[in-house]
Amino acid sequence: MEDTNTQSEQNFRDKISTVDIKGKRKWMYVFQPKGKLYNLRTYFSIVYLLLLFGLPFVKYNGNPVFLFDVTKSKFIFFGQVFLPQDFILFGIGMLVFLLFVVVFTLIFGRVFCGWACPQTIFLEMVFRKIEYWIEGSANKQQSADTKAWTSELYLRKIVKHIVFFSLSFIIANTFLSYIIGLDELLHYMKEPLSKHVLGITLLMVFTLLFYAVYAFVREISCIVICPYGRLQGVLLDRNSIVVIYDYLRGEPRNKKRKETAENHGDCIDCGMCVNVCPTGIDIRNGTQLECVNCTSCIDVCNMMMKNVGLQPNLIKFGSENDVATGVKPKLTYRIKAYSVVLIVLLSLLVGLLATRDMFDSTILRVAGQILQENPDNTISNLYKIKIVSKSGYTEPYHLELDSKFAQIEYVGKKLDSLKSGIESEETFFIKVPKEHIKQRKENLKILIKSGNDVIQAKKITFIGEY
Repeated sequence: MEDTNTQSEQNFRDKISTVDIKGKRKWMYVFQPKGKLYNLRTYFSIVYLLLLFGLPFVKYNGNPVFLFDVTKSKFIFFGQVFLPQDFILFGIGMLVFLLFVVVFTLIFGRVFCGWACPQTIFLEMVFRKIEYWIEGSANKQQSADTKAWTSELYLRKIVKHIVFFSLSFIIANTFLSYIIGLDELLHYMKEPLSKHVLGITLLMVFTLLFYAVYAFVREISCIVICPYGRLQGVLLDRNSIVVIYDYLRGEPRNKKRKETAENHGDCIDCGMCVNVCPTGIDIRNGTQLECVNCTSCIDVCNMMMKNVGLQPNLIKFGSENDVATGVKPKLTYRIKAYSVVLIVLLSLLVGLLATRDMFDSTILRVAGQILQENPDNTISNLYKIKIVSKSGYTEPYHLELDSKFAQIEYVGKKLDSLKSGIESEETFFIKVPKEHIKQRKENLKILIKSGNDVIQAKKITFIGEY
């Protein structure tokens, strides 16, 4: 009998909330939540969206604040330019990011998904609200979709999808501006479309992708497609802070609402927590992979508790141990271990960024050339420098020798400036009078300067005699 009950209690784990018994998708008619947390999410989303759409217009030292130009292998974070030469920094940065995700999830669960993920913010705070505005509440939408469609409903559907597609086009342009830069995007717009067939094709592909996700795929992105949900299932433990139902207080459920008999819990089994859930789960079944911690169920449950005169926070932010034993969440050894590694890697990354040179250069002796004896009683060696600027704008540049006797003689054109992200090179002789050569191999120092500032000091070997 006990095994049967246990099996029955766990049946919810054998199904997906968005799929019916025949395996077909159930369309989610999500009730619009109301409450303090929903209002807070709305304010946060407004700031989030203003930053997302506004940052491409913001420049620092003539460059965008963020740029992810994979076509040119040029990345800009907070105005700082990173090139393929910064591969080590990129690798450490990715490790820091992944460890941060691990530690954050261990402590706070999937709260990022509900509060800061672009998918959730666009769907719940933009597209879903537009849908409420055009088609009405969730009940009205469901009722209309089960009846024969009228001319008015067709018109509302058409208007909604036109608005959805237009918004998707704006989002795609914003997304593209983070990849190629706003200036380049505006340049594309001013020129004939025939000159930028590939760019326009990619723009339309992104537009259709965003439109499909927000108009049709919706919560499936969070439940099936997003890998972070799978990662959450591995990382969460009983001390992780998640949206949780206090079953000790709520069970057994009492449908008579205001009845206060001692053998009943506070849950009135109204089902509103399910109705407002964007992924369609019942939070009373426990922590589930599909829960994005959006807190809509907290708001609606608190509203219902207030209506029936009961205490709020039957559904709340908490941990499994918090509900089961009353023990407040604590830092486990696993969290501490990950945190230590994260701090070490973050310190290493900060140190590398602080000591990062503006120029990345390589100086080598030209192959096949050892030394030349000149008529003016000097010995010369031929060198080549390859250099790239990581600055956000064009920088002045020149070479100097840290020696009173040696001098530089350029072959071909001499560089006087370096453009951002473009590798340049120049060839030059270093000439030293014979009387100042004391040994076969001399160590010289070349100063790579920008204006009066020494950016790098490179040691080279000078061959003085055969």
